[in-house]
Amino acid sequence: MARYTGPKTKIARKFGEAIFGEDKSFEKRNYPPGQHGNNRRRGKKSEYAIQLMEKQKAKYTYGILERQFRNMFKHATAAPGITGEVLLQLCESRLDNVVYRMGLSRSRRGARQLVSHRHITVNGNIVNIPSYSLKAGDVVAVREKSKSLEAIDSALTASSSVYEWITWNKDTMQGTYVSIPARVQIPENINEQFIVELYSK
Repeated sequence: MARYTGPKTKIARKFGEAIFGEDKSFEKRNYPPGQHGNNRRRGKKSEYAIQLMEKQKAKYTYGILERQFRNMFKHATAAPGITGEVLLQLCESRLDNVVYRMGLSRSRRGARQLVSHRHITVNGNIVNIPSYSLKAGDVVAVREKSKSLEAIDSALTASSSVYEWITWNKDTMQGTYVSIPARVQIPENINEQFIVELYSK
């Protein structure tokens, strides 16, 4: 499979921020990887390079491949509203992302694994497609047989994030994707306008 499975810190250093969450290794060396990584006299980046970096950052953050991402951009372009915002909303509505936001996993990579290993249900039915797009009102829950999983339990214990567009009930281990988040509610540091400009060329 073409999905990136290499060192996460290397990618985080490339973008200059911990896009995969807390990372002690990144904090030690928060400059680009490579022989000249710590050289502050690097040349000024072109407009195209900045736009491309922003697109790559979004793809790595959400764990989406190029073809999927381009298709999402086409959907965002056809949908009403601001294209860049709609694109991020489509990323946020993915099942693996919502599982991560609910605190069932410490990373999106782990959330994707929970979904593909059939531990998650949507409206009572097992869904094993990480890219499954949720609609407002959909109920996401941990499958009955999987409620005792140590990985889920430890992730929930460590989780402290609260999002206005998601509700979570720790007792029943289920939550609701209440609504599509507004741009101000999405915490990711992504300049979606650069992505729109890049794909619009």
